[in-house]
Amino acid sequence: MRKILYLTIFCFAAFQSSTALDRQPNSDYHARREKLAAKLDGGFALLFAPPEAEGPNDLYGYRPDDNFYYLTGWTEPGAALLVVSVEEAQGNTPARTYAEILFLPNRNYSQERWTGPKLGPDDPKAIQITGVDRVDALDNLRTELVKLLPVSPPPRNARIYTDVPASGERSNSTEPLSWLKNANAFPVGTEYRDIRPLLASLRTVKDAGEIELVRKATNASIAAHFAAIRAIHPGTTEREISALMQYEWGKRSCERPAYAPIVGSGLNSTVLHYSDDSQTMQAGDLILIDAAGEYSMYASDITRTMPISGRFSARQRQIYDIVLGAQKAAMAAFQSGKSSLRRSQPDSLYEVAYQYINTHGKDSHGEPLGKYFIHGLSHYVGLNVHDEGDYSVPLGPGMVFTIEPGIYIPEEKLGVRIEDMFYVDNGGKLIRLTESLPQTADEIERLMSGKAQIKNP
Repeated sequence: MRKILYLTIFCFAAFQSSTALDRQPNSDYHARREKLAAKLDGGFALLFAPPEAEGPNDLYGYRPDDNFYYLTGWTEPGAALLVVSVEEAQGNTPARTYAEILFLPNRNYSQERWTGPKLGPDDPKAIQITGVDRVDALDNLRTELVKLLPVSPPPRNARIYTDVPASGERSNSTEPLSWLKNANAFPVGTEYRDIRPLLASLRTVKDAGEIELVRKATNASIAAHFAAIRAIHPGTTEREISALMQYEWGKRSCERPAYAPIVGSGLNSTVLHYSDDSQTMQAGDLILIDAAGEYSMYASDITRTMPISGRFSARQRQIYDIVLGAQKAAMAAFQSGKSSLRRSQPDSLYEVAYQYINTHGKDSHGEPLGKYFIHGLSHYVGLNVHDEGDYSVPLGPGMVFTIEPGIYIPEEKLGVRIEDMFYVDNGGKLIRLTESLPQTADEIERLMSGKAQIKNP
């Protein structure tokens, strides 16, 4: 009885671990797999989850691979996904129907004492839990794949789409593919193609469930920014603000930061990826905070710039208003189905923001400010803070991205960035997900003085 009870608790815990995140319905992941299959042109998709995270790099515990999670919603390590696309009959080759198999490692109860219980391929509820049509043991992957691949010489459809690493790089597929190929029965001449462009095109447009998860990450991050803004004053350390923000979004169910928090005061505000967060804030300086949490694998990305003493100097306000004006100009120029995130394309939102900055205000030498806007205006946000996506297509419904102009003048110790989260709704309207977070210099000053009421989303 004791053994049965132990196994029951283990199985229940395994189920709980697979649903710990605010996960979308299984049908959403199934729909993505079918959309991917339609892009395979008769080939196969084969993706691998990373192994269990170990060592000093395991700061926040195991995190699934973005693409693997996008297709499966599966969070446990060491799995593999095979998607078989439809293929019409050709000569003596029979027709092939759509199929999908999730391969799970056999359970290792000794290891699970250290890493936690896992779902095994022989669990009777494996299909119900994962939502994949078929679940099998990882040890059977090579056998199943050999059954499906044509014999040598391979015809047109002997293609496997996977995350093929570039020269000198490694990927989740490096070791598993080596293991697959190291068998006499494995078909010679099988072609391997990079699956990442196909998945990037799918991930460009978010479904309603994804947008809701980004919204939750954003709302938790907004609350953290409110807390940070109210805590800023001379003598406070950058690290104290960073820690406060991670606490605030953590207690709102974010698993981890979406990226290394940037809390830069004074000269540090001009360093784009400053991450030491080690200085003490000085009266009269600005502080730039670029920080957000990750909620159920989905990121947010928010930046605000504040005067440490609570009020902007005339010069600080001038630069701040130019940056905000550039953002508003880009927002006003947005047209669904036409506007682009790329610099060089027609209807580029970047060009709108850049021209605004370059025609408003001067540096201390009387030169235009355009040269101090040294990064891009926007990027997609989703499973990654700089999410996979097709930047060549116009912006349209379901796309989630930032608009983040900035001016950085090191000789004046003056860096200003204003970054907000946006998405395009089904009607083509630009929606600011960070609407509740103050933008203007007056709003920031009122909030820092305690005179403004905080309305958390």
